[in-house]
Amino acid sequence: MFSNLPVLFAIALAIGLADDEPAIAGFSGFVGFIILNVAINFVLKTNKMLVEPDKMKQAGQAMVLGIQTLELGVFGGILTGMIVGALHNKYYNIKLPDYIGFFGGTRFVPIVTTFVFMLIGLIFPVIWPPIGNGIQATGYGIARLGYFGTFLFGALERLLIPFGLHHILNAMFRFTPVGGEIQVAGKTVTGALNIYFAELAAGSTNFSTEATRFLAQGKIPIMVFGLPAAALAMYHTAKEEHKNKVKGILITGALASLVTGITEPLEFSFLFVAPILFLIHSVLSGLSFMLNHIFKVAIGNTQGGIIDLIVFGMMQPNTKWYITLFIGILYAFAYYYIFKLIIIKFNLQTPGREEDLDIEEDNSKQVSIDERAIQIIYALGGKQNIEVVNNCFTRLRVTVKDSALINETELKKTGAKGIIKPNQNNVQVIYGPSASNIKVSVTKALKKM
Repeated sequence: MFSNLPVLFAIALAIGLADDEPAIAGFSGFVGFIILNVAINFVLKTNKMLVEPDKMKQAGQAMVLGIQTLELGVFGGILTGMIVGALHNKYYNIKLPDYIGFFGGTRFVPIVTTFVFMLIGLIFPVIWPPIGNGIQATGYGIARLGYFGTFLFGALERLLIPFGLHHILNAMFRFTPVGGEIQVAGKTVTGALNIYFAELAAGSTNFSTEATRFLAQGKIPIMVFGLPAAALAMYHTAKEEHKNKVKGILITGALASLVTGITEPLEFSFLFVAPILFLIHSVLSGLSFMLNHIFKVAIGNTQGGIIDLIVFGMMQPNTKWYITLFIGILYAFAYYYIFKLIIIKFNLQTPGREEDLDIEEDNSKQVSIDERAIQIIYALGGKQNIEVVNNCFTRLRVTVKDSALINETELKKTGAKGIIKPNQNNVQVIYGPSASNIKVSVTKALKKM
């Protein structure tokens, strides 16, 4: 699976970006990826630039789905998926003259995709080498920063969460040379996550700490210990009359962080009302990544919850998981007392300390899924204001005609943990792990309205 990540990215991104008819978008993503690499192969072959198999790595070439082409890695799949998504949304409902009407609508998408990627494939052998060299230089530069580079990664990963851009940073380190490049079982593997799973598949008993430093080990002290302790601090500092009202929110957020490594429901409970706490949280995250790197911990995977600690730490050889456990215990005390001290000292309006608390109006658990979907639609300005509904792991991502029509108070009553408006036509509503189910319900309700 990991050796074929580029084509999976091409298909999945095209599906995810499609406004409608996602199956056609996914098919076109695959077509685009194949055409791109066939066109690149044509250019390399025509210019007698194809090299022998043992020289492909040095020449920046690779075999992709049986095609000798440039080594684009996951970047090639991401680029393909994004372009196909844009082409699909532009042309999937195109109307052609009657005599060629058969090729209109969704049939036109793979056709235009073919022509576009033929052209892209013809120019890529010229423009890619300097781009690829730049990515590698970035990776080597971060590697030379050593422990400080690890700290920067951990801190930036948290700081980018409010903007939803942390996925870009993670993908770069997990799947490209930025995250490292080593030999595993006689093959060169690039990207921190690719390296870890290649070593896992090869039965390695000593995992590369230069790869795992960007993976779950730095998150575990934060997600399993730190944030649950922060939730406890917020509960203890809440006003007595409000404690029962905020207890459910804080417990749910703490459990999501501890078990699954999903932190946004809890982070968004203090991000906007107490940004200083989020800044401290980001610095402590960077320190966690750095400390695990210093002590050569080797816990892989991506989420950072207790499942990763057990499966990829305790159940694997020579991971030094007990060091992460020790760091986590220290972090539990640090988060609790730092949060409690700063909340009280600066009188921060964290959950339960607000003057006007209306959590009792949150009826997201008192109505059916269909009723909540309708409430969300009206809170987003009604059907006429909604253009596209998508989701990521924890967020409902909606394109609207006018974000000024959105009623944030009503959205929060549907269970939203936070609301972000990147621009006038887009809104991200934080629901946590249930975001995908909510998206399906909202989509169905829109079709019925």
